[in-house]
Amino acid sequence: MDRDEEQLLRRRVYGADYDHPGPRPERLYAELVGGPLDGLLLDITGWTQTEVDTGVSLQTELGQFGPDGRALYDPRPGDPTRWDWGGDTP
Repeated sequence: MDRDEEQLLRRRVYGADYDHPGPRPERLYAELVGGPLDGLLLDITGWTQTEVDTGVSLQTELGQFGPDGRALYDPRPGDPTRWDWGGDTP
């Protein structure tokens, strides 16, 4: 395992079980960049290309709208392993 893989495996995954917050080697992840979930990994294993292209609206209490809010993330053009924050929504 190289250094980049080791760093990836130390990261937290959005929505993961509190007792097992890190990524698993057999899964595919996108890094969330910017916004309230910056630095978390999103498990996109098994997603279709259409689902990936659509982006996500992720529940978070850390954004502008508090506990009922969502953070919007879309895949970065040319780098689908990094998803950029597009804002918050209620």
